[in-house]
Amino acid sequence: MKKNIWRLVTLMMVLSMVLAACAQPAAAPVEQPAAAPVEEEAAPAEEPAVVEEGFDMVLLPKFIGNLVFDQAYAGAKEAHEELGNPGKLEFLGPTADQSVAGQIEIVTSATSRGVDAIMISNNAGDQIVPVAQAARDAGIVVTTWDSPIPSAEGEQVFVAQVDFDETGFVMADMALEILGENGGKFAVLSASPDAANQNAWIAALQEALKDPKYAKIELVDIVYGNDISEDSYNQALALVAKYPDLGVIMAPTTIGIASAAKAMTDEGLCDKVKISGLGLPAEMVEFTLSGCAPKFALWSFVDLGYLTYYLTYRIASGEIKGVEGETFDAGRMGTYTIEKDPTRDVGLRVLMGPFKVYDKTNVEAEAK
Repeated sequence: MKKNIWRLVTLMMVLSMVLAACAQPAAAPVEQPAAAPVEEEAAPAEEPAVVEEGFDMVLLPKFIGNLVFDQAYAGAKEAHEELGNPGKLEFLGPTADQSVAGQIEIVTSATSRGVDAIMISNNAGDQIVPVAQAARDAGIVVTTWDSPIPSAEGEQVFVAQVDFDETGFVMADMALEILGENGGKFAVLSASPDAANQNAWIAALQEALKDPKYAKIELVDIVYGNDISEDSYNQALALVAKYPDLGVIMAPTTIGIASAAKAMTDEGLCDKVKISGLGLPAEMVEFTLSGCAPKFALWSFVDLGYLTYYLTYRIASGEIKGVEGETFDAGRMGTYTIEKDPTRDVGLRVLMGPFKVYDKTNVEAEAK
C-alpha cells in the first residue's frame, strides 16, 4: 500500500513539473532586421533633342524651261547643301506666256504658305510690288537676282550679275567690233517690255552710244520676242525684212540670241546679218564656229544662283540684316558687300561679275 502511495506521490510530482513547464511564457520571437529596399538604378536623363532651325526658301525664275535658270537653281542647290539648311528649297516658276501673272501668283501663294524667303528674277516690273511688299510685311525675306524690282519696293537686296551700266558698253563694243571701222546699223531683239534687267541694259546701251567712239554705229530699232523661241525667231526675220542694210542683231537674252542665230542660219543670211548679245556657250557654239554669231558675252548663272542663296540665307538666319555696308561670306565665292545700287534711284545690290566674252577661240571649251 505504501508502495502504491509512493507511486502516487511520484506521479503527482512528475505531473506538477510538467504543468509548471507548460505554464512558462513562450519566448518572444526574434525580429529579423527588415531587408533594406533595393534601390533601382536611375535611368540616365535623356538629352533634349536639338532641333536645328531650317528656312524654307523659294527660287523664282522669270519662267521655267530656260537653261540659264536651271543653272541658277543648280547653284542655289549647291549652296543649300553646303549650308546644311534643313528647310526646303523650291524652284517654282511660271510658263513663259504667263510670266507676269504667274510670278505674282507664286509670290502670293508662297506668302500664304509661310515660307521664310523668296528669291525673285523679276519679269513683272513694278507690277510685282504689292505682293512682294505683302511678303515683306509677313516677315518673309525678299531678294531679287538677275532682274530687280525697278522701284526696289518690297525688295531687300538685288544680286546683280554684272554692273548694268557696264552691260551697255559691252554690247556697244561687240557691235562696233562686228560692224567694223566703217560702222553700220544694228537693232536690239529683247525679251519682254516688262523685264527690268533688259530695259536697264538697253538704256545703258543707248547711253553708251553717245560716246564719240561709237559715232559710226546706229541703233535703228528695239523689238521684243517675249523670250519665246518662235516669237524671237520671227522678230529677227522681220527686222531683216524691215531694214535691208541691217548689219547686226543684238539680243541681250539667251533665248533671243539663239533664236535669231537659228533664223539667220535657216534663211542663209549669216553672211549679211551677224548675231550678238548675251548667250550660253552650250547653245551658241554651233553659230559661233560657223561665223553667224562671232562674238557674244555672259556670266555664270550657276554662280548667280549660288551667291543669291548665300545672301538670302544670311539674312533669313539673322546673321546679317541686309543693309548697306554689311559684308558676308559666300562660300567658295568669297566675301561680298551690300552697297547702294547706282543703276537705280533707290535700292541695294550685291555685285557679282564679271562679264566673259566668247568667240571661236574659247566657245567650245566653255560649252562642255
